[in-house]
Amino acid sequence: MASHGYDSGRLNLPFVGICTFGKYPYVEDWDSIDADAAILGAPFDFGAQWRSGARMGPRAIREASTLFSFGHAGAYDFEDDITYLDPAKVRIVDIGDADIVHTDTIKSHANIEFGVRKILQAGALPVVLGGDHSINIPCINAFDDQDPIHVVQIDAHLDFVDERHGVRYGHGNPMRRAAEKAHVTGLTQIGIRNVSSTAKDGYDAARAMGSDIQSVRHVRRMGTAAMLARIPEGVRYYLTIDIDAFDPSIAPGTGTPSHGGFLYYEVLELIDGLARRGEIAGIDLVEVAPDYDQSGSTSILAAQLLMNTLGRVLHHRRR
Repeated sequence: MASHGYDSGRLNLPFVGICTFGKYPYVEDWDSIDADAAILGAPFDFGAQWRSGARMGPRAIREASTLFSFGHAGAYDFEDDITYLDPAKVRIVDIGDADIVHTDTIKSHANIEFGVRKILQAGALPVVLGGDHSINIPCINAFDDQDPIHVVQIDAHLDFVDERHGVRYGHGNPMRRAAEKAHVTGLTQIGIRNVSSTAKDGYDAARAMGSDIQSVRHVRRMGTAAMLARIPEGVRYYLTIDIDAFDPSIAPGTGTPSHGGFLYYEVLELIDGLARRGEIAGIDLVEVAPDYDQSGSTSILAAQLLMNTLGRVLHHRRR
């Protein structure tokens, strides 16, 4: 049996050291990224229409992720009988944050896009920590010189507003902007529910532009396998996760909570199935606003979901 490795080197407990994501190595030089996956923070929330605070999401998720810093031996899942994130097989780095210029959405988004492009140029999987959901816009833009992607959105809100009072790049617009891109082949929007940020004409436009829209109750009625069967198989996916897809009973720390949301394993099983179904080529997780959750459970949920998502994505790629 392989040793866990704790008999040598530092114990490196979660509360010791600097809070990179998962306590993975920090790479300051974006021209020197050598990894399977790279974490980029996008601490931007100027696109929020109600409660701000998601700019603090990347920092909170990183701190929470230290709980899941697996030391020397990866993360063994006894249900799957798999050791995920084995450091002998997988290299993950944290490249810090995109520079954010206060009040300047265009420049801030450009800086986020630049970071994602650098990760893609290095051949790594970009994993972006938001920030409000508008940060998805530059992330999707960065894939314009890559092979096509199908966007899978897990969210409470459709985010398909075209324009409102001249605003086209807020957190209610990203899926509309994605649907307009030639390199986006379609969208699957999962978890959409309740009174939404998008009016009926937005839903009509989304369906006309090729979106498959499913609510939490739809998914529960049909089951995970049937939901996955609706998503094109054998293609490249961009996965965007809004933390408000989860029920606020487990994720209160967000700007626009919506009751009736998913629970943890419902989402993880969807993501695991997606990673088996095709290649997840990019990920963002957005709208964690830690100041609305003094328990820290929302940030822990986000970190745990990302760790498990990375484990499954990288494992299924290597099968």
